[in-house]
Amino acid sequence: MWTEHQLHLRNHWIFDMDGTLTVSAHDFETIRRTLGLEHQVPILEALNAMPVEQAAPLWESLNQMEEYYADKSSLSHGAATILQKLHSRGAQLAILTRNTMPIVEKTLRACGIEHFFPRETILDRDSCNPKPSPDGIHLLLDHWQADADNTVMVGDYLFDLQAGKSAGVTTIHIDQQGEFAWPEVADICIREFAEIEEFV
Repeated sequence: MWTEHQLHLRNHWIFDMDGTLTVSAHDFETIRRTLGLEHQVPILEALNAMPVEQAAPLWESLNQMEEYYADKSSLSHGAATILQKLHSRGAQLAILTRNTMPIVEKTLRACGIEHFFPRETILDRDSCNPKPSPDGIHLLLDHWQADADNTVMVGDYLFDLQAGKSAGVTTIHIDQQGEFAWPEVADICIREFAEIEEFV
């Protein structure tokens, strides 16, 4: 049960953005095909492994596609309610994303939740080693002067959960399909935010 993780005592909450706070419109397989990458290859890692001159136009294409998908994002059901409840009780909120800062800012404004996240607690892929590295979580813990056992990482994908588990924080896997493919790195599994609302 959620109560065993004492979510009401956790005062530092880190959220993935696409697919977690927002309903992601991203078609990652189309993005991979457009970039000439193989099926299911991690996009950022694949581009980072290329020579700079080869990767440069692909990064530009990726940024353009992300801009396109940002316009199509919408707020996940219950996200505004959970953010407001956490904010109202004084919890510190952050975003850790593999996206870029302009896209993050555009998406948050479009969804009307930008006021919940101070600029210094939004970390994009250029702010730190991207997930599944726990570096971004460690940076946020340092910024907050917080302990891992007072912190939660919420995400919809394996990399979010791996980053959280490596950093020693409580991990929440949100999966609208209810498949929960990575139980070994998820402390709590939910389909939507309403399932934990009363516990935070």
